[in-house]
Amino acid sequence: MGTLLPCRMGFSPCGTSGVMMRGQHGPKPILHLLVLLMAGQVGLAKESAPWLGVHLGVSSNRQATALTDVVGSLAELGINAIVAEINYGFEYESHPELRGRDPITKEQAGKLAAECRKHRIRLIPQFQCLGHQSWSRNTAPLLTKYPQFDETPGLYPENKEIYCRSWCPLHPEVNPIVFGLMDELIGAFQADALHVGLDEVFLIGEDACSRCKGKDKAELFARAVNDYHKHLVGERRVEMLMWGDRLIDSSVLKFGKWEGSENGTARAVDLIPKDIILCDWHYELRPAYESVPMFLEKGFRVWPASWKKPDAAKAFVDYSLAQRGNPRMLGHLNTTWGAVQVKDLAKFEPLLIAAGSFKPRQP
Repeated sequence: MGTLLPCRMGFSPCGTSGVMMRGQHGPKPILHLLVLLMAGQVGLAKESAPWLGVHLGVSSNRQATALTDVVGSLAELGINAIVAEINYGFEYESHPELRGRDPITKEQAGKLAAECRKHRIRLIPQFQCLGHQSWSRNTAPLLTKYPQFDETPGLYPENKEIYCRSWCPLHPEVNPIVFGLMDELIGAFQADALHVGLDEVFLIGEDACSRCKGKDKAELFARAVNDYHKHLVGERRVEMLMWGDRLIDSSVLKFGKWEGSENGTARAVDLIPKDIILCDWHYELRPAYESVPMFLEKGFRVWPASWKKPDAAKAFVDYSLAQRGNPRMLGHLNTTWGAVQVKDLAKFEPLLIAAGSFKPRQP
């Protein structure tokens, strides 16, 4: 209950990887959707209701248990969506060699899903794709066990001089593994949506990669996004969410290299499907958050996301509220990144600010 969650700028990639090859496990897409509809998991008018959500890292069975215990208090606050970043922290079956310490069991995943369903909270698992495949000296299980997938193979020993490793979006063997992981999460957490991460991808189209060298980085990034969309939306019939920072041109909107892109990926915003939900995170106090109307004007649904600074969260919430005339402005998502213990989630000040500003309903 007192578990401190990993922080955003240092989210540990430790956990599990297991691949469920397409069609081998879990319900077929149409049957899966019917099951979710019968269970009340799928909102029939998602665009018309404010989404009030919280995002947190849940990479162990202990953390999943702690989260299950506070679902009721989050619902009382008005939370109607939880994005649980699982990554490699699940008891995957097809690649057990990629499991991390204390992986979430299927039983505990089912308990968390049932508790969320009981309180009418939409549970959205997340698997971090492409970037964030290392932190500090620790490399995530996928690139540890399959170093041939690395975008910069053999470079940066002990991950020195880089932020985080990336996998190669063009390696022919990586997507079958990743899709399997996604499928297992969808099944175990009884989910009708999956968040694929994709934030802060700095290593892409690197000269060290024989497949990506010299290729347009926006097209490479869009290729990865479109691959995940085809599998999730096209084949599994679930919604897809992703972080929006790599789609913001910082030379235009001046968000810097973290909250926006300075490495050429931003043009991908015009190369990907518009039914992807963009989680537009900004954590500092600004007079305006221009990426929100930019994404809305391009036809995306936008879920603005703040973090731990109350003044910045209040400013972003207020800015988002001013955009509510557009039905694609979904509501607000509060990230945590180690700033609050699980047991204290319902007392997290930025979350209280959003809860007091939006009248939530089931997303």
